[in-house]
Amino acid sequence: MKLSISDEVLAMLVCPETKQPLRLASEDEVSQWTAETTFEGALVAGDGSRAYPIRDGFPVIVISEQLTRQG
Repeated sequence: MKLSISDEVLAMLVCPETKQPLRLASEDEVSQWTAETTFEGALVAGDGSRAYPIRDGFPVIVISEQLTRQG
């Protein structure tokens, strides 16, 4: 999965709800999340409680697009 933003920009992104820094999820972490619309990766809040999808290489950091944890 190719993220279409630089590492510098990624370092500035925060969760819109908790204001925690976001980080790129590992493949194992991505498999723990689900959404109605397909996504190829995710950005996860620092404490792992929230995740936002990456679609077509771009993160969608919108509360209404937040991923749901499976199980």
